[in-house]
Amino acid sequence: AGGVTLPIVPGIMLQPNFTGLKRISALCGASVPHWLERLYEGLEEDDETRDLVTATVAAELCHKLHERGVRDFHFYTLNRASLALSTCRLLGLKPKTAKAA
Repeated sequence: AGGVTLPIVPGIMLQPNFTGLKRISALCGASVPHWLERLYEGLEEDDETRDLVTATVAAELCHKLHERGVRDFHFYTLNRASLALSTCRLLGLKPKTAKAA
């Protein structure tokens, strides 16, 4: 309706630091839902569980967007390749392995 002719690709931020996520959201004028804040409660010192929560929430969001017709996603990895890989695995995506020549 606004005349945009290029595809709009949603950005999925893989941010396991909830304090950082709230700060970035506030800078953008957005809010973080209470259910998401509750998922991160008490995980300040538990990196492994925070990463699991982050990858799961991101994958669920991608599934919901896919159900609504979105086919492309941009992951903001914040230099966390393992977290991006975990999210992709939850989405059923695996890296192709190279065959030795």
